[in-house]
Amino acid sequence: MEINDTLDVGADAPTRERVARTILERGPSSASVLAEQLLLTPAAVRRHLDHMLETGLVELREPRPHEARTRGRGRPAKVFALTAAGHDLFEQQYDDLAAQALRFLAETAGDEAVTEFARRRWAVLETRVEELLALDPDQSPTRALAAAMREAGFAASVSESPMGEQLCQQHCPVAHVAHEFPQLCEAETEAISRVLGRHVQRLATIAHGDGVCTTSIPHTRTSTTRTTSTPTLSATNERRSS
Repeated sequence: MEINDTLDVGADAPTRERVARTILERGPSSASVLAEQLLLTPAAVRRHLDHMLETGLVELREPRPHEARTRGRGRPAKVFALTAAGHDLFEQQYDDLAAQALRFLAETAGDEAVTEFARRRWAVLETRVEELLALDPDQSPTRALAAAMREAGFAASVSESPMGEQLCQQHCPVAHVAHEFPQLCEAETEAISRVLGRHVQRLATIAHGDGVCTTSIPHTRTSTTRTTSTPTLSATNERRSS
């Protein structure tokens, strides 16, 4: 999705993108300051800002001391700041850049290089889980993993299920790129399994059109159960040789 598709459909889209980008670069700004920066009339800027307010891309705030700019006396004018949705417009562009970089990596070094990149990216998160467990040894590894993922922007939470636990991610900051490069999701699943020391199963992913990423984390079996239910590789080979 292009920025213009979200800001508006029509001739006003380029100007609204300029307004949004100016707020992104300058920080919260009043309509008069934006008009000066963009060489537009205050009325024209306000028309665009009103539209962006209605669509949830900007919000009004009281100016901080360093943001207060007024002409003459009177209360400082309120400033317009980008909301999370407004910031997401520009994060989409970074996603496009990341996708281009991974395409270049795949073309020049092969798919294995993309896989290795994805694994190294998650190695950083695994280290963070270890740090969180060291700070609070009483918390479960799953809770520590969810906390580390929240810090990385994944909006992760843990819930109980009849079979064990479920790790849910309401947001995935790399979903746009992972749709084209499933290695990112695969490396994530591997990392989750490694951190928790057990097999896990992906039930849904945002990158593939689901509303939430869901990972099933079954209860661990006892060693007795594993021994009786699953023969070892050496035992299987002995039976074959006999």
